[in-house]
Amino acid sequence: MIPTGIPIKELFRSFSSHLGKDIRVNGWVRTRRDSKAGISFVELNDGSCLKNLQVIISHDNPSLVEMLPIITTGAGISAFGTLKKSPAKGQPIELEAKEITIYGTADPVSYPLQKKRHSFEFLRQIAHLRPRTNTIGAVTRVRNRLSYTIHRFFQERGFYYIHTPIITTSDCEGAGEVFRVVAEHMEEEFFGRPTYLTVSGQLQAEIFALALGKVYTFGPTFRAENSNTRRHLAEFWMIEPEVAFADIEDNLKLAEEMLRQIVQDVLDNCDEDLQFFARFIDPNLIGRLEMIIKKPFEVITYTEAVKILEESGEQFDYPARWGCDLQAEHERYLTEKKFKRPVAVIDYPRTLKPFYMKVNDDEQTVAAMDVLVPEVGEIVGGSEREYRYDVLVEQMKQKNMNLEDYQWYLDLRRFGSVPHAGFGLGFERLVQFVTGVQNIREAIPFPRTPGHALF
Repeated sequence: MIPTGIPIKELFRSFSSHLGKDIRVNGWVRTRRDSKAGISFVELNDGSCLKNLQVIISHDNPSLVEMLPIITTGAGISAFGTLKKSPAKGQPIELEAKEITIYGTADPVSYPLQKKRHSFEFLRQIAHLRPRTNTIGAVTRVRNRLSYTIHRFFQERGFYYIHTPIITTSDCEGAGEVFRVVAEHMEEEFFGRPTYLTVSGQLQAEIFALALGKVYTFGPTFRAENSNTRRHLAEFWMIEPEVAFADIEDNLKLAEEMLRQIVQDVLDNCDEDLQFFARFIDPNLIGRLEMIIKKPFEVITYTEAVKILEESGEQFDYPARWGCDLQAEHERYLTEKKFKRPVAVIDYPRTLKPFYMKVNDDEQTVAAMDVLVPEVGEIVGGSEREYRYDVLVEQMKQKNMNLEDYQWYLDLRRFGSVPHAGFGLGFERLVQFVTGVQNIREAIPFPRTPGHALF
């Protein structure tokens, strides 16, 4: 059995209880430096935190000296020794090694992650090694904390976690940007009808919301959109709550509460990683996150947003006009220049939005909402759902949809229909916002984009 090591994060957090004791740590060598004073200094990192633990190897120990040539950057080792206070500036502790076990060597010439800064473009080419870097390691720890906090948020409020299908027969958004599922070496449909990778779990979540009251999904979704931008992925994760007996105001309130709790939790529990991002990625990060907590969201209608954009005097690449979708440049102007806070835009033109959104009394707009945040733009999109059978049928006909394919969805309006609402939160865009990374490819462990799918 391989001996269990103490996480380096725990050592730095409560080192006083371990001082003077013999302990074991496991990890990967970041650097090794040999001094003329007969000591070698090994920087060891196990991924639990940004900090490296310095391991001291005395040249008076022949068995350890024999190992030095293969204790190189990238090697996977286990070190056993005494934890002591460090005389060096900037580090409270160090480990005086008594024994070292080398499990995996790394050739110092061919190992790609040398002691220097690498571009994100280069790291994407070695995605199997990039988690060992400071930035991707920090993103991963924050991403993990966000996942935990999201589940806790909904569970504490009585929501039920629903696993909606990845393979589906419906195109929720109706945009046609779906991946078709085809079984290799089969001429006929495997499931007896055309199937696709899901764009959203919303429609299926509605089924359970109209039985259990409050549900949420948290899973992978797919979109065959041929966009190679810093904001788009072909595979991404979505959080989609759905609430019965709720309207657009309830929906917006839930989204705002969720974002506030998520950001507060990350500020409370990921300080070291956030300070790293603020230093090397985005100097305005902490202030922007605190703004989410301190400032109420600005709420404006789509019509008001277009008027603001038209009168802004800004030279947009895509001029704003009523009836056109808001572009990223419009979203960033509203959040970063006009209001300097998150902005919720509601009541979009009926023609812009999918069939399932509730038609407002003016019959020109729908009860939709998009929550926009600085730097990222749209992070939440949702609506009150159209629960009136006749109006829903009319909507579907206007979108040229085959009603037979969605008979089950119409049945939900025939049998005990009630007002309900929900939204989708793009998880990678949330990770982008919280970490400040500029490209969404750094916000997910294995990015899938047009022309690129490693592993």
